[in-house]
Amino acid sequence: MAGLELKALRKSYGDLEVIKGVDLHIEHGEFVVFVGPSGCGKSTLLRMIAGLEEISAGELVIGDRVVNEVEPRDRGIAMVFQSYALYPHMTVYDNVGFGLMLAKTPREVRDKKIREAARILQMEHLLNRKPSQLSGGQRQRVAIGRAIVRQPEVFLFDEPLSNLDAALRVDMRMELARLHQDLGATMIYVTHDQVEAMTLADKIVVLDGGVVQQVGSPIELYQRPANLFVAGFIGSPKMNLLPAIVDAVEGDVVRVSSKDLAATAIRASGEGLKPGDSVTLGVRPHALTPTESGSVVGQVALVERLGNETNVSITLPSGTSFMAVLDGDRALRPSGSIVLGFNPADALLFDGAGLAR
Repeated sequence: MAGLELKALRKSYGDLEVIKGVDLHIEHGEFVVFVGPSGCGKSTLLRMIAGLEEISAGELVIGDRVVNEVEPRDRGIAMVFQSYALYPHMTVYDNVGFGLMLAKTPREVRDKKIREAARILQMEHLLNRKPSQLSGGQRQRVAIGRAIVRQPEVFLFDEPLSNLDAALRVDMRMELARLHQDLGATMIYVTHDQVEAMTLADKIVVLDGGVVQQVGSPIELYQRPANLFVAGFIGSPKMNLLPAIVDAVEGDVVRVSSKDLAATAIRASGEGLKPGDSVTLGVRPHALTPTESGSVVGQVALVERLGNETNVSITLPSGTSFMAVLDGDRALRPSGSIVLGFNPADALLFDGAGLAR
């Protein structure tokens, strides 16, 4: 197995630059997830690592080799695509071992690798079946098995679970996490689903517009997003973001208020801020609680009672939508008034440039 180094990596199609100087270090054995909205460049970046897209500028190092000009088959990588790409006329056994057969791997070695991959993925009982006899989750396991038998230095996954239903996605996420633990392999995984990113990754790379917005552990990105984009993207439901005005700055305490927010003191860097500056207050829906004298007052617009928690969509005086996730079952009625409070320590402040304070 090996680590990777991306040094000022760029990709252009004519005058259109889609990857804009990505610098990234991936340790041996890490599970790294590229996440971001559609069109952010995450799949293009993965394909550049795989050798399926030419690198316009910069340097890609896998292990101790610069591989910019190395053919995909010689990079020591294996890729699992969104499409399973299985041969319908072949059994699972032959699909998993097809690449080894093309490489003229001796039969006994090929058989050992196929059966070991089947054991790891718990699909020994499927080896004689055809793809038409498999469920979506089973087909995806076959595609992963085809990657495992190559014993690559790096596994690449391009939205491998997007074709599965919700229940199967949960099951396959658990299987991928277990597979990473069993193999100790370096894995890079692309998804637009930030829940997948939060549950699978050792390290998340958030991309937008071909630019890395933040790199860190899932909890780091959740608790300390670097900017408004990351704050609004990571977390489900996403963070509430309220425009506000600075009332006062007292060292590392900034007092803010707005039409939708009672005066609130937030612990944040006040450097460069002054009264009257426009800022944004961020507070997670799970940090809100009903109270008699809270900072936020609004009208209940929609209630989702899920049993263990209640999702409440609220309309604030300015017309802004606000989301709260309350513990337990709450029998709230639409059009009723609600008052919410939060611990200022759980709130974040972003300056006029959208950067966290």
